[in-house]
Amino acid sequence: MRAFQLDYTMITVERTDPHDPQATALLQASHALMQSLFPPEDNAYLSIDQLCAKHVHFFAARRGSVVLGTGALSVKDGYGEIKSMFVDPTARGQGVADAILRSLEDIAREMGLTEMKLETGNILHAALRFYERHGFLVGGPFGYYTANTSSIFMKKQL
Repeated sequence: MRAFQLDYTMITVERTDPHDPQATALLQASHALMQSLFPPEDNAYLSIDQLCAKHVHFFAARRGSVVLGTGALSVKDGYGEIKSMFVDPTARGQGVADAILRSLEDIAREMGLTEMKLETGNILHAALRFYERHGFLVGGPFGYYTANTSSIFMKKQL
């Protein structure tokens, strides 16, 4: 368990079961948002069951008992892919995403991974700024992804 102190309010980030009701609710909200913004063929989110795979490390950020955000690291051959980063809209701007990303980077380093990659939507401007602020650079498609008009691919060396 990793804890981060922000404005006297503790945010705790820990491994969580994606089937936890609060985590599931956030994931469903994220999926619904992606479905409303992008064509089905450009949505690359993992289902809740896929987030339970052995190679996926799923985390939730909590303040007290309330889940505020989620994120996952899917371990690939030589890199980790960030998946399911989502923060409850009422908790944005409070350091929740920063805490989750630090935890994902920590687990990637512990596993000996040297690079993190991600795919995000081209109109998710706040997400793009967030990842750039954390040292991610725009790159090309990776893994099973192909170039499309909705996706931005990013990577970061650890």
